[in-house]
This record gives sequence, structure tokens and C-alpha cells, in this order.
Amino acid sequence: MYRLDPNKVIVEFRNVNPTVPVLGRKYTQTHSDITAELYVTIGLQFAYDKINPTRDEVLAEWQRDNYNNVYLWAYVYVGDYGPVMTESRYNIFRRELPLALAAIRNADKEFFVAHPELDYVPIYVYFDSTYPNYNGYYNYGTPAQYVNYYRL
Repeated sequence: MYRLDPNKVIVEFRNVNPTVPVLGRKYTQTHSDITAELYVTIGLQFAYDKINPTRDEVLAEWQRDNYNNVYLWAYVYVGDYGPVMTESRYNIFRRELPLALAAIRNADKEFFVAHPELDYVPIYVYFDSTYPNYNGYYNYGTPAQYVNYYRL
């Protein structure tokens, strides 16, 4: 069984404080394959300087729909690396995305204390690929599901 290790989550705030703003608050989640550390940058812009050539980051942002409902939108770049590599990237993202979302939820825990209602809004993740089988939106539950993340 694996568990998110909060000691391995490295957080950086850029031009935001731990509790505001809500809308427009952006997360850039990256990781180190060597140290197993998860990096979460929280700001008003995505931390493009943290994105490496393998494009295995998760980008997320608080948004509001046409009915005034708030949700967390996330994006992963599956890409167009040929059928075998694209399928592999897709499967890795699907498997590892809960850990990335848990890192984001953990990194911004003060924000969720200040806005507890946001723990129960939907998370929509867009998988971006030129291959139709690996391109589309998925509902990944709510942030509250990732407070105590375990993976069997």
C-alpha cells in the first residue's frame, strides 16, 4: 500500500497567499523520479518554468461554470508519441493522477480550511491527446477524496 508522504510535498507560493484568491488560483504539480518528491507551485499563473521536456506535469485551476458553480479543472498532456508510447503515458497518468491530486490538496490545506465548501466541488481532468482513445474529460471526484490518499 502506498500513501502520500506530506514530507515529500514541496510547496511554493507565487503571488498568492495560503487562503486567497479562489478563482484563478493555479497549481503546477511536477515530481522527481529520483527523490520521489512532489512539487506544487501555487500562483496566479502556471509555473511553466517548472515543466520539463517529458511533459508529465499536472496543471489545475479553480474555475466557475455558466451556472456560477465552482470546480477544479485540471489538464494533463498525453500527447502524440505514437500509439504505444501515447497509450503508456495515458495509463501512467490515469494511475498516478490521484497521487498528484492528493499532493495538490495537501499543498493547499490552509486554503481548504478557509474554504471548506471547495472540498466538495467536482474535479474535471482533461487528457489532451491527438488519439481519440486518450483524449477527453474525466470526473476525478472531489478534493475531499484526496485528504487521506492511499493506493493499493
